[in-house]
Amino acid sequence: MGRWDGRRDRTSDRMSERGAMRVGVLGVGRIGAFHARALSGMEAVERVVVADADHGRAEAFAARAGVEATRLPEVFAGIDAVVIAAPTAVHMELLRRAADARLPILCEKPIALDPTIAREAVEYVGAHGAGLQVGFQRRFDPMYIAARAAVRAGTLGTVTRVHAVSVDRRPPPPEFVPTSGGIYRDTHIHDFDIVPWVTGMPIVEVTAIGANRGAAVFRECDDVDVSAVLFRLADGTLGTAHAGRQHGPGYDVRLELAGTDGTHACGGVTEGDFLTRFGDAYRAELAAFVAMAAGRITSPCPGPDALAAQAVAEACVVSRREGRTVRVA
Repeated sequence: MGRWDGRRDRTSDRMSERGAMRVGVLGVGRIGAFHARALSGMEAVERVVVADADHGRAEAFAARAGVEATRLPEVFAGIDAVVIAAPTAVHMELLRRAADARLPILCEKPIALDPTIAREAVEYVGAHGAGLQVGFQRRFDPMYIAARAAVRAGTLGTVTRVHAVSVDRRPPPPEFVPTSGGIYRDTHIHDFDIVPWVTGMPIVEVTAIGANRGAAVFRECDDVDVSAVLFRLADGTLGTAHAGRQHGPGYDVRLELAGTDGTHACGGVTEGDFLTRFGDAYRAELAAFVAMAAGRITSPCPGPDALAAQAVAEACVVSRREGRTVRVA
């Protein structure tokens, strides 16, 4: 990330004086609350400070979780790193403030619903010498790590097909749907990140279709609650990705790879939700972020990777609406 090296050294110096890190968490919704609790249990973190647009909610959460609360304008002072878990609509503003303070940043996906704004955010952070990690937690799950290792070791031979599944157990609250960005930017985007990460090949072409099989709010928002995507990787490998907003038996997230010499599958149906399935992966993601902020590693999920996944999502939006195959920009 260019000028990030200088910032990383200064963070490491301050930490060495105190022995641990001070981390701010912006947003105390479900994922923000999880992040704050997980960080507070890490030996390398001495202090967790939360802030939320609803300051009363931040204070109530802080009292329950045993962390500190402050108001958003003040949170950037006195911390060494920041986790942005607020609604997507305010990501750009918070990223700018964190970058201005030259803080290492972990930002939940997507960076922004508008790909132009997302790209501007990544460029702004880089220009200000701040490090950025984007929240694609599947990269830290042992099953996906094993799949990536199998591909790189050549144990599958030549990969010939890929199949990804991302299906929620319950649909999101109706009020979330209009601001979600739709199933491709909100749900499928995890597939569009993990498939290239595992296979080493970018997605270059998509054909997306969808259906409405549940709540009317998805149709009313020009969205679908069931989706299928046929994609082509840069080396010609074909793949499919299925996503859905509701699956009574459980949260269903899988990746299957087939090659000339073998197959590899990971994941499956889990009772509970995404925190049940990926709790350990989120903790590993946060540990990696703390290591990145301390200067021990580079970003394990840099901004350009997130932009690449979003470009696939945008191509799918066009493909479904126009009923055609679309090359990824």
